[in-house]
Amino acid sequence: MLELRGLSLRRGTKLLLEDADLRVHPGQKLGLVGANGCGKSSLLALLRQELAADAGCVSIPGGWEVAHVAQHTPSGTREAIEFVIDGDRELRQLQTDLAEAEAAEDGLRQGELLGQLESVGAWEAESRAAQLMHGLGFAVGEERRPLDAWSGGWRMRLALARALMCRSDLLLLDEPTNHLDLDAVIWLEGWLRAYSGTLVLISHDRDVLDAVATSICHLERQKLWTYSGGYSAFERQRAEQLAQQQAAFVRQQREVAHVRSFIDRFRAKATKARQAQSRLKALERLELIAPAHVDTPFRFRFRNAETQPNPLLRLEEVAVGYGAAAPILNAVTLSLQPGDRIALLGPNGAGKSTLIKALAGEHPVLKGSRTEAQGLRIGYFAQHQMDQLDPEASPLRHLARLDPAAAEQQLRDFLGGFGFSGDQATDPVAPFSGGEKARLALALVVYQRPHLLLLDEPTNHLDLDMRHALSEALQDYEGALVLVSHDRHLLRITCDHLLLVDEGSVSLFDGDLDDYPSWISQRAAQRRQATNASFISNSDNQSSTTALGIASKKQLRRREAEERAKLQPLRHELKRLEQRLETLSEQAQQLEQQLAEPALYEADAKPRLLTLLDEKRRVDVQLAAVEQAWLERGEALEQLQAQPS
Repeated sequence: MLELRGLSLRRGTKLLLEDADLRVHPGQKLGLVGANGCGKSSLLALLRQELAADAGCVSIPGGWEVAHVAQHTPSGTREAIEFVIDGDRELRQLQTDLAEAEAAEDGLRQGELLGQLESVGAWEAESRAAQLMHGLGFAVGEERRPLDAWSGGWRMRLALARALMCRSDLLLLDEPTNHLDLDAVIWLEGWLRAYSGTLVLISHDRDVLDAVATSICHLERQKLWTYSGGYSAFERQRAEQLAQQQAAFVRQQREVAHVRSFIDRFRAKATKARQAQSRLKALERLELIAPAHVDTPFRFRFRNAETQPNPLLRLEEVAVGYGAAAPILNAVTLSLQPGDRIALLGPNGAGKSTLIKALAGEHPVLKGSRTEAQGLRIGYFAQHQMDQLDPEASPLRHLARLDPAAAEQQLRDFLGGFGFSGDQATDPVAPFSGGEKARLALALVVYQRPHLLLLDEPTNHLDLDMRHALSEALQDYEGALVLVSHDRHLLRITCDHLLLVDEGSVSLFDGDLDDYPSWISQRAAQRRQATNASFISNSDNQSSTTALGIASKKQLRRREAEERAKLQPLRHELKRLEQRLETLSEQAQQLEQQLAEPALYEADAKPRLLTLLDEKRRVDVQLAAVEQAWLERGEALEQLQAQPS
C-alpha cells in the first residue's frame, strides 16, 4: 500500500503537515480536500518525489507505475495523438527496443518484443488514445493536428489524456476538471470510476468526488483525517463530529434554521418543473450537511437592489458572433425577470460564454435587439476579470472605490465574509493566489447590488467551503441569475430552468440535470451514425464511376484548400496571441515571485515596491487584453471549424 508515517512538510516558513499518517490501499480512490493553501498540491508533489519530507517517510510499493499530469503546458509540432500515446511509457520503450532489434536484424529478439507488444495492447493503442481525446472534447478528425495548433486550455486537456493513457498503478490528479466543460467532466467522471488502479484526486467538484472517491482525506490543522465514502458522506460525518462540540452548537443551529427557512419559502413557490423539484431535493439535503461548514471563514449575502424592474433584460431574435457571415448563435429570444434562475448547458464552443457576454453588453449583437430596463445594474463575473484587478491596490481600496462614502469598518466587515480579514484586507493584490483574486472579484460584483447576475464559471479557483458559501448566498438573492458552470452541485442548488445552447440555437432543455449525461451520449451516437452514413455514401458515390470519383476528389481538395485559406488568418492571429500570452505570463510570474519577497514590504524598500507594482499592473492590463482577444479568436475558429462544409 501507499503509506505516509510521521510525515512533516514545510514550504518556506509555513508548516503544512506535522507528524501526519495516511494509508491508501491498492484500488482505493482517495479524494483529497482542504482549504486553499493548506498543502494539498504540495502533498501530491511529495508523492511525485518532487519534494522531500522534512520528517517521516513516504512508502510507495516498488514497481508501481505512477502517472500524473505534467505541470508545464505541452508545445511543439508533434501530432496530438502521438503525444497522448507517449503516456504509455512501457509501450514506447518496447517500440524503441523493436526498432533497435530490427536494425540489428535480430529475429529472435524481434519475436520476443512483438509478443510483448501484443500483450500490452500495442495494436489498440491509437484507438485507445483517440477515445481519450474524444471523451475530453476533441472532435473526430482532429487527432493528428500538431500541439502548437491548439490553445493553452486544449493542450492541458491533451496533457490530461496523456496521463490517462498510462497503464498506471497510481494516478495523481490535481484539479483535473479546471480546464474542462461540463460534457468532458461527466466523461472523465465515468473514466475515473472504471479506473482499476489507486487514485489520489484533488478536486473542488463535490459531484465528481461523490461519484469517484471511495474515501475522503481532509487536510486540516497539519493533519490528515480520513473518512469513508464520498464527499457527501464526509460532510455528514464531519457535521456529526462538530455537533458534538458544545462551542459550535448554537452557531450550528442558526445555520440549520437559515437553510430550513429557505426550503420552506422555496417549497411554497416551486413549480412542478423537474429541475425545480430536483433543486428542492438538493436544498433538503443541505439541511443535513449545513453543520459541516460551520467553521468556514466565508459568510456573505447578496446586497439586494432597492427596486426590481420587470423585465430586466430582453433579447429579441438576436444573432451573436464574430462576423455577420458566421454568427455563433442565431434567432435568440430571451426575457429575464427578477427571480429567474437559469443554467446554460451545451458542448464546449457552442456559444455559452458568447451568450453571457451578449447579455452583459460586452459583445455587440449582429442583428435583432437587446433591451435593458432603465437603471439596470448587471453583475458580470468571468475569469478574465481577475486580471483586471489593480495589483497595487488592496481589497479594502478596491471596495472603497466603489463606495467612497462608506465607513472603513463597514467595508472591512463585508470583506471579512470573503476571507479578507486583518492585514490581508490592506495588503496589495499582486501576490494573491488565483483563489484569493477570484474571491475579491466576486466580492466586488456582490457589493454593487446587481439586478442581474451573469456568472461564467465562477467556481474555478474556489475551494469547497467558498463554493458552499456562494451557493448559500445565491439562494437568498432576489434578482435574476444566468449561470455557466461545470459544478453540477452549484447548478442543482441554485437553478430552476435549464437552457441548452447547441448548434447555433438556444432552447429549453427537456429534463433535469441528471438527464444531461444521457443527452450527451445520444448526441454522440447520432454524430457517429451521421459520420458512418456519410462515409458509406461517399464510398458508394466513388465506386459508381471513376470519372465522377476523380471529379469529387478534385472538388474535395479545392474545398479543403478554400477552408484552409479561410481559416489561415485566424490561425496565424491565434499563434501570435498565444506567443504574446506566454511572454506576458512569464513576466507576470516573475513579478509575482519578486512581490512575494518579505523584504520588499519593509520601509526602506518602498520605492522598489512601487516600481514593481506599477510594472505588474501594466503587465496585467496587457495580459487581460491579449487573453480576451485570444479567447474570442479561439471561439470564432472553433465555430468555423464546426460548421458543415
